[in-house]
Amino acid sequence: MDDLREKYLAAIADAADETGLEALRVQAVGKKGEVSLKMRELGRMTPEERQVAGPKLNALKDEINAALAAKKAALADAALDARLREEWLDVTLPVRPQRRGTIHPVSQVWEECTAIFAEMGFAVAEGPQIEDDWYNFDALNIPGHHPARAEMDTFYMHRAEGDNRPPHVLRTHTSPVQIRTMQAQGAPIRIIAPGRVYRADYDQTHTPMFHQVEGLALGKDISMANLKWVLEEFFSAYFGTEVKTRFRASHFPFTEPSAEVDIQCSWEGGTVKVGEGDDWLEVLGSGMVHPKVLEAGNIDPNEWQGFAFGMGIDRIAMLKYGIPDLRAFFDSDLRWLRHYGFSALNVPTLHGGLCE
Repeated sequence: MDDLREKYLAAIADAADETGLEALRVQAVGKKGEVSLKMRELGRMTPEERQVAGPKLNALKDEINAALAAKKAALADAALDARLREEWLDVTLPVRPQRRGTIHPVSQVWEECTAIFAEMGFAVAEGPQIEDDWYNFDALNIPGHHPARAEMDTFYMHRAEGDNRPPHVLRTHTSPVQIRTMQAQGAPIRIIAPGRVYRADYDQTHTPMFHQVEGLALGKDISMANLKWVLEEFFSAYFGTEVKTRFRASHFPFTEPSAEVDIQCSWEGGTVKVGEGDDWLEVLGSGMVHPKVLEAGNIDPNEWQGFAFGMGIDRIAMLKYGIPDLRAFFDSDLRWLRHYGFSALNVPTLHGGLCE
């Protein structure tokens, strides 16, 4: 046993790698190793001999296993030291800036509008983007011959042969949300309806899919004066400066009287500045809700009245943040988004500020 101890302890100490160390383990204490074979000889010994040889063999086996474990740990430490010497890194060098995501301008302005109107008591209402033509047109007093109902302007959903259900469209405005809200809640109402809308148009200031925010307020004595105050408060908060408005008579099937709204601005060097100068820029349509629209929403027009308005989120985002082309909003260009995007932590509030 002394010879085995000296043999294997010396061999383990001289092992150069884990492969050689494993070979020594098998040779010494494996199933057919020398120490294991010695253990089998205990059965041929007398009880007196086993009492002497058994403890010695167990002690030898434990000593070899301990030496193997210690050598294995030493080899692992040596390998780690060698790797650290080869794979060095100068921690004093400046780190590379991490790419962080940014909030799309449409999402930012959407939240800004929500924050401003929430301060004036407007709740947010939502509805489906696929509507039947009754909600999208008929309930809004849009007649069957109106150009907006033509296939060149509106996306109609495919109908299977024999399908007698009303035609469905990709909504052309968020006004159907107003009808659904009136039917569900009744009057009085004070809501905004932001969302995606779809029209067959594509150029520098139009895209087939864009975003709108519409407003609706119904009460016993709401008038155009209330509408003017709400819009001037909104634009002043949104642009961060006092903004004057100008109402021009117009016609929309769902409002009577109807008005297009301009905001005060100036043009200098091809750029527009809101809230100053002698020029005007049209930004939205508005008016008093038509009695037929109130009736479609199950509201008695003899008892209730109110105003409605609608504007493009993308267009007012372009106006505020100097974005020249609406089509870039949907190009998925990361360079554009890093330039015009907003920090995810920059949540718009009237008290904390709407933008960076």
